[in-house]
Amino acid sequence: MRRTRAAVAIGALIAGPCGAWAQDATDLAKQVANPVSSLISVPFQFNYNDGFGPQNGSQSYVNIQPVVPFSLNADWNVIVRTILPVIDQSDVVPGTGSQFGLGDTTQSLFLSPRKPGPGGVIWGVGPAFLWPTATDEELGAGKWGAGPTGVVLVQKGPWTYGMLANHIWSFANASDDDRPDVSQSFVQPFVSYNTPSAWTYTLNSESTYNWKTHDWAIPINALVTKTTKLGKRPVQLGLGARYWVQSPETGADGWGARAVVVFLFPTAKR
Repeated sequence: MRRTRAAVAIGALIAGPCGAWAQDATDLAKQVANPVSSLISVPFQFNYNDGFGPQNGSQSYVNIQPVVPFSLNADWNVIVRTILPVIDQSDVVPGTGSQFGLGDTTQSLFLSPRKPGPGGVIWGVGPAFLWPTATDEELGAGKWGAGPTGVVLVQKGPWTYGMLANHIWSFANASDDDRPDVSQSFVQPFVSYNTPSAWTYTLNSESTYNWKTHDWAIPINALVTKTTKLGKRPVQLGLGARYWVQSPETGADGWGARAVVVFLFPTAKR
């Protein structure tokens, strides 16, 4: 009997939503694809990369990425997006061995209209901040930083496509250490396709350009996710792969992997 119940539960999770929940799941998947939607979400994103430097170092990390929208009035939202990495790496920085702990936090605030503009364009702009939360000097820049950020996208039918970008300059040391200044651009073009059964297929790049060393780091990410329920909680589960098209000599190389669990907190319908 227990085996039968377990098989039914697993089958239901794989088969996905049905009835009214099917439409809810599809709508939630589309909101997740929009970086400035009015949906509270808490993603846990696992990443693995290797091929770092002459010692072929490896790195795995979990990005804790809460997204919290606040309503200013009937026309405007502020969306707070935070990325806090928990990092485990070995031989990434030659001669330093292994490190484990928190990395630096990146936090962005987007002012965004609650309704799409002409042509269905959705956008948001605001500041981005670099908080020196790293627990090991090899896991962070050791700097306070800030700069502008922005996102623009369009959602038409099952498609979502757009770009998110920011640039951060350092403005102060977090300690007495004389660490290199930060001047780095982040560019994330993305496209995703949502199916009626709440599967989402996403292709993006999370590219960075270091203006101090004049180096690009360009991974191409492919991700497949499913919006479903764990118990009564709506979640999005996904697996993906990445390939490093270009990276610095000390950066990652070749293939990497990604897995995501996103806890969703939709507002109650009125």
